Amino acid sequence: MQSIVKTNKPEITKVLDVPGLVVSFLDAQDVRDISKRAYQKGIEKFLSWLASNQITQPDRGDILRFKSWLIECGLSANTVSSYLVAVKRFFAYLEGIRKYPNVAKDIKGVKQPKGHLRESLTVSQIREMLSHIDTSTLQGKRDFAIVNLMARTGLRTIEIVRANVEDMKQEGGEALLFVQGKGRDSKDSFVILTEKSLKPILAYLKARGRVEPREPLFSSLSDRNKGGRLTTRTIRQLVKVSLRKINVDSKKLSAHSLRHSFATLSLRAGAPLLQVKEALRHASIETTQKYLHNIDRIEKGAERYIDF
Repeated sequence: MQSIVKTNKPEITKVLDVPGLVVSFLDAQDVRDISKRAYQKGIEKFLSWLASNQITQPDRGDILRFKSWLIECGLSANTVSSYLVAVKRFFAYLEGIRKYPNVAKDIKGVKQPKGHLRESLTVSQIREMLSHIDTSTLQGKRDFAIVNLMARTGLRTIEIVRANVEDMKQEGGEALLFVQGKGRDSKDSFVILTEKSLKPILAYLKARGRVEPREPLFSSLSDRNKGGRLTTRTIRQLVKVSLRKINVDSKKLSAHSLRHSFATLSLRAGAPLLQVKEALRHASIETTQKYLHNIDRIEKGAERYIDF
């Protein structure tokens, strides 16, 4: 085992063929491609920080300073923790191949803030959003169907992107949409398509014309990607545009707010907690309970019992 004393360590810029080692590190990770891309981004961020600070022999203190710098940059807790995970795995790998000691061992991530970073929309706001979408055009029909579906089912943007026409199925007389959730390898979960969720989708598909089962459920209309799969960025942007049309422009209101809105509104309407968990495809019911806690805190807050 190499010493972690700075003067006895090799200079990282000399012992590392950085591009080659990063590639070999990524190849050695048994994770999904999206995780590999996140690792690569975090490592590149770290190496750039080292270079800008002229650090050639990073030690534990440097990792902690890098962590502080990320926080000072105003990055979210999720982003900071993601970068740190990449750096920790990278140094564990370097130690394993005897290139550099693991100076990032046991470095802690950043605590997540309580509650949710995104706000929910009210029923009236959602209705107003939908009413401002021009459904006389194919794009309008598509955008209406997407926003309406997200608000009524809590689907994530990535789940909208991954959905194919064939993923809509009938079971027991009910229309379902099978989805590939976050971190999943297959479409093994579903959301229920009520009549109000399904009707706009069918209207859009009819206007779109003949479609093959394996085509994207919602396709691009751009010249460069016509008929291709949408991106999460496109969906986020169309929701932002819809919000701005009703004079709502806040960093805390986004496409993901539709998911929070679904959770909050369904619980307020009396949906069982377990069913909301299943619909949102949460791994733990504790995650779903956060919504219920917020609702109870607001509606039954102790402050309401004070009357001078």
